[in-house]
Amino acid sequence: MELRLDNPLWLWLLVPVIAYFGLLGYRNFKKYAPLYRFVYAIRFLTVALLVFALAEPAAYQPAQEEQIIFLMDRSASMEGLEAEMANTIETAISNKKDSQNIGVYTFAEDFQTLLPVAKEPRPLPREQAQGDGRHTNLARAIELAANSGDTDLATRLVVLTDGNETQASALESLNRLDRDRIQIDVLPLEQAEKNDAAVVSFETPADAFLGEAQAFSVTIDSDRETTGQLVFSQNDQEFDRQKISLVEGENLFSYTYPALEEGMAKYEARLELEGDAFLENNALISITEVEGNPEVLVVSGSETSPIPGVLDTENIRVTAIAANQLPANLSSILQYDSVIFDNVSGTSVGSQQMAVIEQAVQQFGMGFMMVGGDQSFGLGGYFKSPIERILPVEMEVKGKHELPSLGLVIVMDRSGSMAGTKMELAKEAAARSVELLREDDTVGVIAFDDQPWQIVPTEKLADPKEAADKILSVAPGGGTEIYRSLEEAYSQLEDLELQRKHIILLTDGQSATSNDYDSLIENGKDKNVTLSTVSIGGDADKNLLESLAMTGSGRYYDVTDATTIPAILSRETIMMSRTYIVDKPFHPVVYNSRWNDLFNAGVPQMNAYIATTAKSTASVALESEEEDPVLATWNYGLGKTIAYTSGSGGWSGDFQSWQNWPAFWNRTVSELLPSFAEIPFSVTAKQQGVYAIEDPSRKSAIINVTAVDEQGNEVPLKSEPVAPGEIEVTMDAEPGLVFFSISNESGASYRTGLTVPYGAEYKISNPNLPLLTTLAERSGGQVLKSLDEAMRDIPYESGSQKPIQQFLLLLAMLLFFADITIRRFGLRMPSRKKEKKAETEQTDQTIGQLIKAKKRS
Repeated sequence: MELRLDNPLWLWLLVPVIAYFGLLGYRNFKKYAPLYRFVYAIRFLTVALLVFALAEPAAYQPAQEEQIIFLMDRSASMEGLEAEMANTIETAISNKKDSQNIGVYTFAEDFQTLLPVAKEPRPLPREQAQGDGRHTNLARAIELAANSGDTDLATRLVVLTDGNETQASALESLNRLDRDRIQIDVLPLEQAEKNDAAVVSFETPADAFLGEAQAFSVTIDSDRETTGQLVFSQNDQEFDRQKISLVEGENLFSYTYPALEEGMAKYEARLELEGDAFLENNALISITEVEGNPEVLVVSGSETSPIPGVLDTENIRVTAIAANQLPANLSSILQYDSVIFDNVSGTSVGSQQMAVIEQAVQQFGMGFMMVGGDQSFGLGGYFKSPIERILPVEMEVKGKHELPSLGLVIVMDRSGSMAGTKMELAKEAAARSVELLREDDTVGVIAFDDQPWQIVPTEKLADPKEAADKILSVAPGGGTEIYRSLEEAYSQLEDLELQRKHIILLTDGQSATSNDYDSLIENGKDKNVTLSTVSIGGDADKNLLESLAMTGSGRYYDVTDATTIPAILSRETIMMSRTYIVDKPFHPVVYNSRWNDLFNAGVPQMNAYIATTAKSTASVALESEEEDPVLATWNYGLGKTIAYTSGSGGWSGDFQSWQNWPAFWNRTVSELLPSFAEIPFSVTAKQQGVYAIEDPSRKSAIINVTAVDEQGNEVPLKSEPVAPGEIEVTMDAEPGLVFFSISNESGASYRTGLTVPYGAEYKISNPNLPLLTTLAERSGGQVLKSLDEAMRDIPYESGSQKPIQQFLLLLAMLLFFADITIRRFGLRMPSRKKEKKAETEQTDQTIGQLIKAKKRS
């Protein structure tokens, strides 16, 4: 047992304490009674204990044990070496001493326990848990391992790795470790033969003009001689394939291709080899902005749109597609300066496409327009969708149109096969439908598996939020039995006095029983009950569901993309609960706008439109006699959107024969084109995940940056100003393409695409011996050639240290109270006057005795 002081400088306080008590004791100690001397000693001891407590003393108990912790690198670069590392560690452990505790951990980007630290370790498990191996965080692994087991014991970390860390810094982590206790040994490892080749760079021009020859440069590293193919694609469409021969080391290839399409072109170079070790490092992406005339994408619904035929194709490039051809990635949408939906139903557009369009408008300035029809706006099921958010109108009609009384029952499959995304989307769709209803509407929700379950009672809607919460709490169940649930829904609606009564049946399976559906549905039709059905996936009984919808005078939906389920149920609910189509001729009211001069000679008559409600900040250019918006615009983020609630065909009435009809559409398209000023901000990759963004003019006081991935999801990032007109952006994005939207306080904006390469884990590289050697030397460890030396004695001392500061303070307190108690009850101190009187009396007595003695003599 040893006594250690963490702050021994406080002991200098003992000098004045000893001087004071020593001087006082020397002068007065002999004059006082023994009890007083005892109290005096207690006081001195109390003060001395307080001084020792300030020095933070601790009792140190040495220990004979030590611990050795093995760290196995299981990142992607170590793939295939797991069994070899495990066998090597087991051999080393078999030679351990009785005083050694052993633990085994694995690491990559995360940190996992293979064997906890123990005196008698178990055999290593052969099946190891798999984690994220795309990165190597050696620093985190060292810190966590150093604090594992008994932290009072001397510890050796034995790290089996190639040392190619891709996150954090292991050398920096050494500064946070207790170097008097921890030693690090390293065993450098490398693959005997990977048979790997990697595309390490792919460069295309940042900008090009239409028809210009573009220079492509590709660099490939290979660890052997081999042959393969280099495949090029543009916007995910392959356009060339080259046979190549690779030598060991670096290989450079150059090609030239013309720019054939305008807009943002995403080029990919992909390497195809037989027996390649890693596919993750075989492709890279590059972005080129091809300049030319503005390009507009016109998306048609069930009928081909006539809009492309009236646009000025000499100055505007027009692409026309069907709704099912709409791309779902951001790079493909950003080829276009604007997108027009002509009577496109939300049931044919998935949530992915909607999210991508919203990001393209908000962050990158693309224009968007929706044109009316019986499949558009509210009738298209866009309620509470990203498309509704970006438009200047709301799909809901507020207070101006007579609405029929409605009874709606949703019959929703909750069988086991619905578990997961389908079930969540179905619940979201049902909850969204309830939100569309009024308080006077009647609604019920039945969920079924092998029997019906009443989730929301069929009655007037009192609390939409409570009903939605009940729907969202539904959990998957057992089998599938449709008839009894459908029969229950009909029985609940048939006798209600309502103008419209409707059932929506949603399922992904086949009923366990077959019954007389026709009689059930025909009896319901006699009482004004209609039925629509939704078939999800390939296992549903499509023939039955389509037949039920046809017999029930409703609509049948065959869903292949589950994300369209909310739009389908919204559309069904709106079609039954609202009169959206205003079908009577009228002359629209014209307000001050960019279209004003087109109406100088008069305003043609329109036939019909979809009723909507203009948002508060929207600008209405044309309005119906019932004060519904017919043509409205607003800005959404960096882009502009337009709602035209009449149609491109017969709904527009005399507008089609109007002489300014083509000018109306060309003016509309010009309104959609980006109007912001562009500054070519420079974007430079400083290191993986860190980018420098600079305004060359240095005039930007504030630079705002938004990053969006190919799926339209915003990528979290952190930005810090580093100089006037320059910021540094850090983000953690998956490998692939990320789009930057950059703007400043003056409204200037810029967009660009950046390639996030595959992780450094997949690069062809040798072990990082300088790093591993430094780790070992700075911690007093060794660079091992084998694990034979890993079980040697650790030169550091093991032991536990227990602070005794509180004990000393408690003892000082007890002595203090003892001092008070003795002085209060057990000690009477003589005063100085009494002492003088006693001395005088003793002197007088002595003199009297001498006088008496003299007289006698």
